[in-house]
Amino acid sequence: MTGRRRPTFPRPFPGVISAAAAGALLLSGCGVLPGATGGSREPVTVMTWAPDRSEDINAVKMAGVPAMAQTYARWVNDTGGIDGRELRVIVCDEGDTSIGAERCAREAVDEKVAAVVGSYSRHGQSFMPALEAGGVPYIGGYGASTEEFSSYLSYPVNGGQSALLAGHGRQLGSSCTRVSLVRPDSIGGDGMPPLLNNGLLAANRPASTDILAPLDATSYDEQATQALERSGGGCVTAVLGARTETFFDSFRRLEPDGEQVRISSVLGSVSQPLINRTGGRNSPFEGAYVTGWYPDARNARWQQMRDVIEKYAFGDNRIDPDDTAVQTTWIAYTALRAAVRAIGDENVTPGRVVATLNGGVEVDTGGLTPTLRWRFKDLVGTLSYPRIVNTKVTFQVVREGRLTAQKKGFVDVADALTDAPRS
Repeated sequence: MTGRRRPTFPRPFPGVISAAAAGALLLSGCGVLPGATGGSREPVTVMTWAPDRSEDINAVKMAGVPAMAQTYARWVNDTGGIDGRELRVIVCDEGDTSIGAERCAREAVDEKVAAVVGSYSRHGQSFMPALEAGGVPYIGGYGASTEEFSSYLSYPVNGGQSALLAGHGRQLGSSCTRVSLVRPDSIGGDGMPPLLNNGLLAANRPASTDILAPLDATSYDEQATQALERSGGGCVTAVLGARTETFFDSFRRLEPDGEQVRISSVLGSVSQPLINRTGGRNSPFEGAYVTGWYPDARNARWQQMRDVIEKYAFGDNRIDPDDTAVQTTWIAYTALRAAVRAIGDENVTPGRVVATLNGGVEVDTGGLTPTLRWRFKDLVGTLSYPRIVNTKVTFQVVREGRLTAQKKGFVDVADALTDAPRS
């Protein structure tokens, strides 16, 4: 896999330079942006990366992330830029590998980007050291790697899987007498039960039953049988990423006729695109409880994003507005826009972006998240998650094939994001 550098502009610019070494065309131009008054300020160049193409069938693919970044740039530039600054987006395919993630990070440093924005990678241990060495901030990554919640140059817009699990325990605690948790047999999976249990114990429910599962299995009959036997007629939750679908296929096949156990999961393991693909209202996820970061996809607060996609994505079917990764990218670029505006007339450099974010610039996301701010006193500051500033989650349920709000508004799980389980 090789990285691809594709700066995004709203319309063709004069001058085409061949860049054979990069295997890409770099377009450049100057002048006044549409809607801008007077001369344009210096452009802002950023990078967005995500796994796009891979020969590995088990690799995660998130093509909608860079596509959303490019669409955002077309919209911003067509409406005057960011206070007159052209937004240039370089995209990189990290291939869902540690080598690819490090390569994209090094390219970001070499290209002197102001920030890496709205990206997806599970390989924070590879990309974050390279960004730190180059002083490049990481704004609004999806939250798929733990380093996003510990690095001093990371500015997350959600609470990651930790917040989802803590919130999920609270969501299940209102209606599940017992819970079986099916999770990966891995170091990362080992941290899941304490977070889920914190939420359950806060609702005076017993701790979950911990069921380990391999992530490379093609069937989960053994784990499904254990979950059914130990749930005691309560609830079964599975947090297995892309393998969650495989587990619930096994589970529904083994579930006794006439005995329907409530199932549940968190966004990232269950999503609206997955529900659509597996039958909509006839999906095995019908009725499932799901904890998310943001309002459900039909919430009116997403309308501006949907309008931008309709007008500026040009029918790009990689972008699904119901996809949480696409939504996170939109929010991340909203944060970038606020930071650039706060910098004012000075050139937008990585150092100035960092200083602005650390200095307390407020990011209004139109209600998609609480107001975001990354001052020291805004951080959760626990040993495990020092960079989390957004501890809010949403409770959703699958009704007639759609993720819909089970409870209005956000639920704050800050008290459950502790470094030790409750007793």
